[in-house]
Amino acid sequence: MQEPASDRTPPTLSGARLTRHADYQRVYQQSRKHFSASMTYFFTPRAEDLPVVNGPRVGLTAGRVLGKAVERNRIKRRMREAVRHNLGCLQSNVDVVLHPRKSVLEMDFSRLEGEVGRVFVTVEASLKKDGQKADV
Repeated sequence: MQEPASDRTPPTLSGARLTRHADYQRVYQQSRKHFSASMTYFFTPRAEDLPVVNGPRVGLTAGRVLGKAVERNRIKRRMREAVRHNLGCLQSNVDVVLHPRKSVLEMDFSRLEGEVGRVFVTVEASLKKDGQKADV
């Protein structure tokens, strides 16, 4: 017997997270900085020869400039939830690193969720456009 949908735990990001420092460094070196209203983001397509899980991976950073540990942890929790809700927008094998600004703390969650969704749609569109250029 299945339990009701409201009692189920939401899907996690465990397979869709950047975890190694080398992965973050590769994204920084192979991409440029992009901006949105409340975050900076980097992205790069993942090479086929890398032995990792298929699909997108997302990494978050929250440096000390964002505040004390309590504030940084709250920013990361909000960002992880927004990413989880919008991960379906990314279909390609891509690595994305998100750098939130301090405004994420006070921002309405629906606005944050929408902005993360727009970032992911922009990343996907850019990858499709670059893929068409490579085919020509």
